Amino acid sequence: MIETRYAHIILDAKKVPVISGTTMKVIELVCDHFGYGWSPEELHFQFPYLTLGQICSALAYYWDHREEMDEEIDRQLKEIDEYRKAAGNSHFIARMKDKRRIK
Repeated sequence: MIETRYAHIILDAKKVPVISGTTMKVIELVCDHFGYGWSPEELHFQFPYLTLGQICSALAYYWDHREEMDEEIDRQLKEIDEYRKAAGNSHFIARMKDKRRIK
C-alpha cells in the first residue's frame, strides 16, 4: 500500500485509490455520488462504516484527479457494454420477446 497526501486515501498494489481501512474504491464512491446525486451526508447514511472525513477525502481525491478518474470510469463503462453485447440476450428476454411481453 502507498500512502497519499489525502488523509484517508491509499493506493493499493495496483495503484488504485482506496479508502484506507476499507475495500471501498474511490471510484465506487464517486459513481454513487454522481449517479444517485448523493451528498456526503447521504453517502455516510448509505455507507455508515465510512466516516464523513473518509468520504470528503475521497471526493477531494476525485476532484484533484478528475481527468484520469473520468477516463477510467468511461473505460469501465465501455467494457461493461462490450460484455453485455458479447453475452447477448438472456433466455428470459428471448422468452418474453417470443410472448410479445417486451419489445
